[in-house]
Amino acid sequence: MKKEIIVWLAVSVAVMMALPWLAVTFVQSDAGMACSLLLLFAVNPIYAVMTGVFAGKDVRRLWSLPVILAVFFLAGTWMFFDRGETAFISYAAVYLGLGIAVMLVCLIFR
Repeated sequence: MKKEIIVWLAVSVAVMMALPWLAVTFVQSDAGMACSLLLLFAVNPIYAVMTGVFAGKDVRRLWSLPVILAVFFLAGTWMFFDRGETAFISYAAVYLGLGIAVMLVCLIFR
């Protein structure tokens, strides 16, 4: 189980921190904005739901994964987009809510 947690944390770092860096560094201005919107509205929410499903398998040990995901998101966006931008806190709260909601749904149906 610890190996799975480490893998999830590594993938979370890649999705929430490396993808914004790639979007800022290698994609040109207009396409970079489209890429950033794709991350904010498609990739990150889907990954938050997937994290919630995984955390729902063992809530006692994995409850922190949605929280860590939201923290990684804030760290990544504040590092590579605009430091201290408060709009990203709303996105992090939504991703946290998605992860926790799916985790609880998986717990109820398990």
